[in-house]
Amino acid sequence: MIRFRVPHHCGGLRSLKGARGRAFGAFAKDEQGAALLEFAVSLPLLVVMVVGIYDFSGAFNQKQKVAQAAQEGAIIAGAQPTSDIATTNSDPVSLHPAVAAVFNSLVGSGVLPAATTCTAPGAASGPVQLTWTYTMTSCPNTLTITINRAAVFTATSSTVTVVGTTVTVSYPYTQWQFNSVIKLLFPSSTGYAAPMIIESSTVHNQL
Repeated sequence: MIRFRVPHHCGGLRSLKGARGRAFGAFAKDEQGAALLEFAVSLPLLVVMVVGIYDFSGAFNQKQKVAQAAQEGAIIAGAQPTSDIATTNSDPVSLHPAVAAVFNSLVGSGVLPAATTCTAPGAASGPVQLTWTYTMTSCPNTLTITINRAAVFTATSSTVTVVGTTVTVSYPYTQWQFNSVIKLLFPSSTGYAAPMIIESSTVHNQL
């Protein structure tokens, strides 16, 4: 019977292969651990970026809607008679249609809820240089409408100075979520206040 003997150096080869396998396994585990660590570090930053994009795009969208409401209010106000516009009149009736136009525009565009509990406009603060300010609370936040019936400006592509009406609308962006995410990363942070959207529109007085 012929017997074959395995050389001693073959056992060393098998040991070397086993060592390489263990080393590769450890390296693979290190790679997985590094990937998990990188993901854990980048995830909060990714969340901040996504929430920031959502918040700022929403605020810009509301800015466009508030600007449209201010323009509609200015068009209505500029078409109203000036017979009751005086420094002694604390609340001209001719301004009420403009306030209603701004309010209806904001409700129609979804800035204000349809079933709102806003206080009815009527008590204005002013006038200050023929400027009246209407503050409507519980909308659910405070809506401020300022109407200046003596806005002096220069007409476009002309040197003629005209007197017009400027309507300024301010309302906060209420869907601000950025603070809650920032506080997750920096618990001691006070965050950022919800932005106040302020837009103005000016038209010349027709009457």
